[in-house]
Amino acid sequence: MKRLNLNDVVGFVEANIGDFHKRRLENLQSLRLIKVLQRKNPYLFKAKNIYTPFDLVKGLMDAHLSSQEETIFGEFLEELAIFVCGKVYDGKKSTAEGIDLEFEKDGMVYIVAIKSGPNWGNSSQVKRMKDNFKQAQRRLRQNRSMANIVAVNGCCYGRDKKPDKGDYQKLCGQTFWEFISGNERLYLELIEPLGHRAKEKNEEFYLAYGQILTLFTQEFLIDFCTNGLIEWEKLVQFNSATNWNNPRKGS
Repeated sequence: MKRLNLNDVVGFVEANIGDFHKRRLENLQSLRLIKVLQRKNPYLFKAKNIYTPFDLVKGLMDAHLSSQEETIFGEFLEELAIFVCGKVYDGKKSTAEGIDLEFEKDGMVYIVAIKSGPNWGNSSQVKRMKDNFKQAQRRLRQNRSMANIVAVNGCCYGRDKKPDKGDYQKLCGQTFWEFISGNERLYLELIEPLGHRAKEKNEEFYLAYGQILTLFTQEFLIDFCTNGLIEWEKLVQFNSATNWNNPRKGS
């Protein structure tokens, strides 16, 4: 085990956090109103008593972007965790399916599936992870005679009061970051570097956000409104009818 130098972590974050902001902006700029309307539940927005086209379009955009940002940032945190473990325990990106990290610690071999938070999947997804753990353990035992291989579901935030899941350990938040770094305060020390250039990047993002929101609202007014009022039947037909002619096909 090597002592983690926080300056290395800061350097990694500052060198790579820009990619998160870049992908976040690219995802926004690639949005098309028609695609967002097809993917979101129109009944939900009616049930929320949304009346104005602006509020509806903004709600659709925000729901879509939130989901995408969680995915993009989760990938960044996975890379950060692998980097940190590499510095302390010579951890490396795993080549096994569904496994993100492999390393040795205190005479044990650990295989880790990294997720953003503790509530990341349904029962079938958890089963898939457990199957991946078993396959990786069989493969590693062929190369490491009688190796004690421990499977871990590592979650970058949150907590789990019962980490022992039988087939694997579930380590969340502070416990996970300390597990891969030996530093019980790392989960707190990550906060400051993650804000690197955030103000500048967010200003760029929200300038583009405002332009696209205005454009989408104008499109929605033309295609799904009469006299400024939402035609809910037309919207639901577009989203769910068996046959529908796209008003902006190819846009």
